[in-house]
Amino acid sequence: MGNGDISPLTAVLPELGLLALAAIILVLDLFWDRKARANLGWVTAGGLLLVAVLSVFMAQPPETPTLIWGGMLRLDGASFVFRMIFLAGAAITALMVSENQRLSAQGEFYALMLVSTLGMSLMASAADLVMLYLAIETTSIPLYILSGFLLRDQKSVEAGLKYLLYGAMTSAVMLYGFSLLYGFTGTTQIYDIAAGFSGQNGLPAVYPAAVIGAMLLVLVGFGFKVSAAPFHFWAPDVYEGAPTAVAGFLSTASKAAGFVVLMRVLSAAFSDQALVWSGVVAALSIGSMVVGNFLALAQKNIKRLLAYSSIAQAGYMLIGVAAAGAGGESLPYTATTYYLLAYLATNLAAFGVVAAVSRLTGSEQIADYRGLNQRAPGLSLALAVAVLSLGGIPPFAGFFGKVVVFASGIQAGLTWLVIIGILNAVVGLYYYLTVLRVVYQRAEEVEGETPLAIPAAWKTAVVLSAAGIVAIGVLFLPWYNLSMQAASSLLTFR
Repeated sequence: MGNGDISPLTAVLPELGLLALAAIILVLDLFWDRKARANLGWVTAGGLLLVAVLSVFMAQPPETPTLIWGGMLRLDGASFVFRMIFLAGAAITALMVSENQRLSAQGEFYALMLVSTLGMSLMASAADLVMLYLAIETTSIPLYILSGFLLRDQKSVEAGLKYLLYGAMTSAVMLYGFSLLYGFTGTTQIYDIAAGFSGQNGLPAVYPAAVIGAMLLVLVGFGFKVSAAPFHFWAPDVYEGAPTAVAGFLSTASKAAGFVVLMRVLSAAFSDQALVWSGVVAALSIGSMVVGNFLALAQKNIKRLLAYSSIAQAGYMLIGVAAAGAGGESLPYTATTYYLLAYLATNLAAFGVVAAVSRLTGSEQIADYRGLNQRAPGLSLALAVAVLSLGGIPPFAGFFGKVVVFASGIQAGLTWLVIIGILNAVVGLYYYLTVLRVVYQRAEEVEGETPLAIPAAWKTAVVLSAAGIVAIGVLFLPWYNLSMQAASSLLTFR
């Protein structure tokens, strides 16, 4: 990571870049005609790439984690890595949207997505409960709107409304947990809360039962963000009804934001209750894997299948979080971060293919993917790479993600949880391979079908995502080292 001091403005360069890009998009939306506005997706993706490049060269965090802006934000390896994850996810999503005729010319759509990405960046850097809550709401409110953006589509409106209702309820519960933490400790600084529980802030020591109660309330909100069972109810309906690109953004960037907050708050604020939250997270992991994998078996709609797959994938990642609480040192958070990198590329590739096929064929039913290989060999290959990665087949990124997460569980003594994870991975592989079987039906069964013409933006988005799946898997060490740097900063409390 970077060396030396960094100015407060340079430190928030990614956030300033996102804000400026959103303003530029809105101005262009005002002055460009509809034909020109169809290129807003490319402008957004290019702008995000520029912000990422400038951030890499100018906004690297210092060697020692540093608090800025009155202790509201923390610069460290984790915040930087996850900010880059969010920028990459938003750029790929913008390319997917650029070929959607109902969305591509809507400048406000891109602006809302950029504001949500800004909120995610603040979530990754938040070191104060007030900033964390504001960042979560900045992330969530635009996503509620984006999910229901297609006002003439009943499913889209329903998705937005359900997401809003579930999100508001869990946000209220989480905020109550935050208020209890402040009442118990007299501070909203995440890295001072653990000391406050023991009475070091001048207040009486807090009963362990009260601490655990507040922790459980906070976990409700975080569980919703990562779509972990039993807080997963919103995901299938929202993924199915929302625009496909939005569903992909929800399942990757938004989930990553939830995980970085989960890891930071549990390790810093509840360090003395590590064994307790390790058990709770392990239970969430089991529930997510079982519910996600077994309910996915019966799905006929590919977006609903990917929704349940996303719930199951959250369960695998939670093994790493549980292992951290059980004494796994830095390996569990390294494994979880690496898994999130692999999952970002994998699910974006999957949803990119689904977006292209559903827009060109008008169907999201798995049965209608029959013979896709004959109509669009490139899309079929990308979907195969994504599905095999989700199923944990080498040499793709998802395989190595599962290996390191399971290894972290074994190192922490959670072998029983790893065994449950492996058994669930076998179940998941069944429905992933079922999708591939449909895609690669014999040619004579789809005789007479015309080839699908894939627009350039979709090709770019899918190729970049599929290449990421292969690169993160084959070039394992650089990505693992990056994840290790992020994990070590999460465990550096001062």
